[in-house]
Amino acid sequence: MGKIVVTEFISMDGVVEAPGGEDFKYPNWSFAFDRGEDGEQFKTDEAVAAAALLLGRETYEGFASAWPAEEGELADKYNSMPKYVVSSTLTNPAWTNTTVLSGDLAKDVTRLKKDVDGEISVAGSIRLAQGLLAADLVDEIRLMWFPVLLGHGRKLWTATPDKSTWALTEAKTYGDGILVTIHQRAR
Repeated sequence: MGKIVVTEFISMDGVVEAPGGEDFKYPNWSFAFDRGEDGEQFKTDEAVAAAALLLGRETYEGFASAWPAEEGELADKYNSMPKYVVSSTLTNPAWTNTTVLSGDLAKDVTRLKKDVDGEISVAGSIRLAQGLLAADLVDEIRLMWFPVLLGHGRKLWTATPDKSTWALTEAKTYGDGILVTIHQRAR
């Protein structure tokens, strides 16, 4: 059975928008901070351990335009692993091993969790992550928190349909950031 793991870079004021993207007032804002060697290794290990990627269309397009040209362990993993992109507009994805999910989000992801054995990593993909949280489909959240207030930008948390309770399972400093891992308590 698969487990949905949302992984985000986040500012102190909760902004997750464009930590490594250029279309934002503060482009690549997370690159101003050093995650340290251990932090870089954690992010590589996290990706290598994932069984599949689940992405929103915008994040997918960014990954699909960058990773095929890269080399190394992380690039090899991303380029070969199964990828699922939630989109009502994408019809013919070019990146290897990509499947488009264009139906009902809750039904598609519930089926995906049954079909994939292991972690299904949701990197970035703010609207998708919000939809998964609202549908109570997220099993774990990993936040790499950086000491910056951005003042504006899209945030991970919006209004949710109801209360949910989470447990802190890890908090560790990596370079200039802090990794916080939380698991949803029993549903």
